Amino acid sequence: MAEPNPLLSIVVTSYTTERLEDIFELLNSVEGQSYRDLEVVFVAERSEELRERVASHLKQRSMPNAKVVFNDGPGGLSASRNVGVREASGDIIAFADDDVVLFPDWAEEMVKTYSRGDSTIGVTGPGLPRWKDPAQSWLPDELYWIISCTAFTGWNGLREVRSAWGMNMSFRREAFDYCSFSEDFGQTKGGQAAWKAGPVDDAEFSINLRLRTGKAIVYNPKVRVWHQVYPYRLGFAFVRGQAYWQGYTKALLRRIYREDGDTRTLVREYDLLRRVMLGLLPRTLGELFHSPGVAGKKLAITANALIHVALGYAAASWPGLAGFTRRYFS
Repeated sequence: MAEPNPLLSIVVTSYTTERLEDIFELLNSVEGQSYRDLEVVFVAERSEELRERVASHLKQRSMPNAKVVFNDGPGGLSASRNVGVREASGDIIAFADDDVVLFPDWAEEMVKTYSRGDSTIGVTGPGLPRWKDPAQSWLPDELYWIISCTAFTGWNGLREVRSAWGMNMSFRREAFDYCSFSEDFGQTKGGQAAWKAGPVDDAEFSINLRLRTGKAIVYNPKVRVWHQVYPYRLGFAFVRGQAYWQGYTKALLRRIYREDGDTRTLVREYDLLRRVMLGLLPRTLGELFHSPGVAGKKLAITANALIHVALGYAAASWPGLAGFTRRYFS
């Protein structure tokens, strides 16, 4: 890194005042960072009230290196992220979801990771669940992807990964000379997940960027965030939609980026499937004898997820199934 203390821009996007409490908590966690060379770019979409209230909050908190902009162009997560990139001034541009809370050393660890050399083009880290209802913490970590969190047992050091996770990622500024976030992969509908597109622009951007630059995206387990988990995320309808779209988009990415290698494109998914089949399911079946209630919930949500991931993957692989899935999810 050319500068000893590079400016880190943090882009946050949102579209609804329903997330204001979470947004304020996130912005307060930015203010508490141990690393001080920071810039905040908040991109509001759809709601002028959201833009005004976030701007007022930042003014009250006396955060001078912060700006609030409104996306009045094409809508969606990807489009708003691209607006944030254009407004950012940093040497490193980071992205955080509007419902995460940063660990106090998040920015420091993020910047430190880039010191390993110019071969690192991006950095990502774990999203740990912050349960709104602690009674839901029975969810096995093999299924944390359903709630947009991560759990990688044994990932204790730096390692190169296929792609970054959108709730907690950053890239060198030069990355955006090569590509931008694809609006085809970054639609945002809000609320309950449906059969229609979900935001996976982070994976598409990451794979595209690696192929174009030949550089690495690095996972650092110390670049941590808490991710808010609302009760509706474990409901049948949400899990069904989330799982379907995960399967659908993974099939699309596998087809589009064959030059990345089939094994590499789906490496995390293959590993996760092994963990579910060889670890989670036998373990949960054993729990039926002493904790039948919890074990039953684990088996039900696992079955829901696996069935709909498979359905989504099949629908993308055989377009003739698309009509069936539209009727199924309507």
